[in-house]
Amino acid sequence: MSTKKPIILLSLGHACVDVYQGAVPALVPFLVAERAYGYAAASGIILAASLLSSLVQPLFGMLTDRWAMPWLLPVSTVVAGVGIAVSGVSDSYPLTLAAVALSGVGVAAYHPESARVARAAGGGSHTAMSWFSLGGNVGFAVAPLVVTPVIAAGGLNASPVLVVPAVLGSLLYVFFLRARRSPSPVPAPTAAARGADDLAAFVRLSLVVVCRSIVFVGLSSFIALYAQQRTGGGESAGAAALFVLFAGGAGGTVLGGRLAARWGRVRCVRWAYAAAVPAVAGVVLVPGPSFYVFAALASAALYVPFSLQVTLGQDYLPTRVGTAGGVTLGLTVSVGGLAAPLLGAVADATSLRTALIPLIAVPVLAWLLSRALPEPAVPEWADAMAVVERG
Repeated sequence: MSTKKPIILLSLGHACVDVYQGAVPALVPFLVAERAYGYAAASGIILAASLLSSLVQPLFGMLTDRWAMPWLLPVSTVVAGVGIAVSGVSDSYPLTLAAVALSGVGVAAYHPESARVARAAGGGSHTAMSWFSLGGNVGFAVAPLVVTPVIAAGGLNASPVLVVPAVLGSLLYVFFLRARRSPSPVPAPTAAARGADDLAAFVRLSLVVVCRSIVFVGLSSFIALYAQQRTGGGESAGAAALFVLFAGGAGGTVLGGRLAARWGRVRCVRWAYAAAVPAVAGVVLVPGPSFYVFAALASAALYVPFSLQVTLGQDYLPTRVGTAGGVTLGLTVSVGGLAAPLLGAVADATSLRTALIPLIAVPVLAWLLSRALPEPAVPEWADAMAVVERG
């Protein structure tokens, strides 16, 4: 397989998996409408998808550091889809939480191994990694376009239809694995071959990732409901806000890879978080149609660092690439869910706008933390792994 074909296939498969991360916030307005959930109960659904994923994702990262497990790609895709597919079948709140949590486990199993395979297939290229990340962003973006018409037409009981992207994604990965010239991947290079870990830099990067996650998941959890308040629209206004938020991220991801190739990853990360501050403020404070403009700008600013943080983490921990991918790629969309119930509780006690105002300050903290990050060189192991992956 050529270098481009694996990245394209991996990107498409990534889209099929991350549909199910975007599906969770897309389901929230329907859960509120059909089951009369409050903000706190609705944010608990976000927490269910995030908490278990956050806990088990590092475990999958450590496993993929020790053994190459490409079979996780199709299997985890199916698990992520099945969880969302059954989430609307029962009116039981605990069963809904369990179903969404199951989907989170599938997402957790997918990201560390997919990050390892994608980095190898792209030969360490920032642009290639940004295209892989773009697939996930596209999955996020189309999620409300998939979920909203299905659930609007058939209610939450129609959720089993949402398993279709998982089926397509798993078949795609089966084809990808069979098409590879090297069916039994060679274990990753040894620690001596990869170089020394910079744990302090990785910890700082992880804190930056947590800040980004809190802002983005906080916005994605409530922007559909908030759009209805700020624009006076109905469910379609909420779905449009989610689409704009996720689609803006797709553009930011590609832009990040291109900018990093010229200016360096750390510099681009700093610029992006500085730009995110006024953009998030616009989302929270500006009413009317311009709300959508600020949503797109905020998403782009938050997604410019997305793939750059993945490769930075891998280069800070060259002996534990799977763990690094699990934290920076998976934690990006998981840990923020831990803050969602707190935002929901504040919204129930005051207003949704009041609950979202603190999100304006979080990119400032991310910017301050990013100022201490060093710029590592692309390691030689990435090129070596790419040769192995291409056979």
